[in-house]
Amino acid sequence: MSYLQTLTQYKAWANERILSAIASLPAGEATKARKTRFGNMVHTLNHVYVIDRVFQAHLEGRPHHFEARNTPTHPPLAELAQAVNALDRWYVAYARTLSGHALAERVRFRFIGGGDGAMSREEMVMHVVNHATYHRGMVAEMMYEVPALPPVTDLTVFLRDVRQD
Repeated sequence: MSYLQTLTQYKAWANERILSAIASLPAGEATKARKTRFGNMVHTLNHVYVIDRVFQAHLEGRPHHFEARNTPTHPPLAELAQAVNALDRWYVAYARTLSGHALAERVRFRFIGGGDGAMSREEMVMHVVNHATYHRGMVAEMMYEVPALPPVTDLTVFLRDVRQD
């Protein structure tokens, strides 16, 4: 298994853990206004989903139709969780298809905020993994405000407890 495959599986596992933890919070806490860039936990994870969709479109060579890095509103948590899980499965499957030349192939795209970009397919997948980790950390910090303990989503725990070698 390639490192990229491991990382996409890790991302799916960690997303599932944080989404489940948020779903178990007292009513209203996941969407409660907080002093954070995206306003609440669900809208923060919606931003991650939007960016994952944008990069999926780049990888597939098609337009994404997003005009901003997040949508004005977010779907209900259960709907977002289903969409995130499906997209995570896509990234896990996609990582299995990449090897050699495909990993290094540069893909040109246009940034949502303007300007041209170019990244290898490997860099794009690494970006979505890293980006999700960053924002899960923001959500975990918001969970302490509830107060609630966020789930452990460390790569080391995934490697120890979940990965099948």
